[in-house]
Amino acid sequence: MTPASKRDFLLLISLIGGLALLSSTLSKTPVLPLFAHALGATPAEIGWIVMASTVPGILISFPAGAVSDFLGKRTVMWAALVIFATAPFLYLLVTDVTQLIVVRFYHGFATAIFGTVATAAIAQRYVADRAAKLSTFSSATIVGRSVAPFLGGALISLASFHMVYVACAISGMLALALSLWLPRETETATAKIQRPAFFASLRAVVSNRYILATSGVEAALYLVFGAVEAFLALYAARLGIPAWQIGMILGAQLLSIVLLKPIMGMVSDKTGRERVIIPGLVVAGLSVLLLPVWSSLIGLIVLMSVFGIGFAAVSSSTSALVADLTKNGAFGASMGVLSTIMDVGQAIGPVLTGWMVGRYGYSAAFVLLAVILLTAAGVFAGLAGQRRRVLA
Repeated sequence: MTPASKRDFLLLISLIGGLALLSSTLSKTPVLPLFAHALGATPAEIGWIVMASTVPGILISFPAGAVSDFLGKRTVMWAALVIFATAPFLYLLVTDVTQLIVVRFYHGFATAIFGTVATAAIAQRYVADRAAKLSTFSSATIVGRSVAPFLGGALISLASFHMVYVACAISGMLALALSLWLPRETETATAKIQRPAFFASLRAVVSNRYILATSGVEAALYLVFGAVEAFLALYAARLGIPAWQIGMILGAQLLSIVLLKPIMGMVSDKTGRERVIIPGLVVAGLSVLLLPVWSSLIGLIVLMSVFGIGFAAVSSSTSALVADLTKNGAFGASMGVLSTIMDVGQAIGPVLTGWMVGRYGYSAAFVLLAVILLTAAGVFAGLAGQRRRVLA
């Protein structure tokens, strides 16, 4: 692939990713917990509603990534984009909590498949600047995530929950339309992979301890991210903060991620993955720990911005580190493992936090989330030290 075609590919897939994630995030931030509450859901039920969209990631991320190594990334991404385009219409039919869980489960397949396969497609094409390119794509998707809270909060305040889901549908359909211009892959990247080598590469991925450890870090990060995304809106509403300002709080977090993630990716390419991941976990953990202490509008905006910095540092390097460790070109399989373990964490986060909030309150829940991140930082630092000694 020539430098020009590489630039065109990154631009196109980033634009598609931005629109797809705008659609996906609009469906949940800040509308989902508020919509669920309006349907009569309890805090524990809201945790299950949020978790419903992450379960497909546990079920499908690894198979989708592995199949994309064999059939091609473009074909598998199309399947995800069809779901992005169709799922928003189903929210318009929801009248109770059970229906909402079912729709969230279906919608979750879109992000699970697309995120895994798009990341693998980029990791396959770029080597020397892999973290920077992965972070550029991720930042483009986070632009969509960043716009969504502001747009969603405004649409709720000015119109209705249903208008939010109409906007989701428009964005999802645009992403599907743009996917028609994705280039075809070469034969050597897809169909010419032999079946014995294909299964051998899968075994190599799932038996790599450091890939699994890095995926565990991503799981801890997304456990907290998913919990904050699910319950910070309700926490802020309980403090009397209106919906449009809640959108500002969550948007500030995502804005700091999109601005800093490419920079963190470049730092990771130059200094090493672990030197970015470990401080990022500490920064994110401390910001969550302070949420019950500094609970004004300005305080929450600042803390969520700091959390975004830590999130950007960690997530800019985890996927690149997993790609660095991948052998025999099994990028889809390795990204599938990363996504599957990540989704386990993201699925646990809202359920665990919903239980904690219902039983002990928001302060205890935020302390527990902070402890999870700080513990992950310590464990990963120890494993990184062992790996350096082995390689020395």
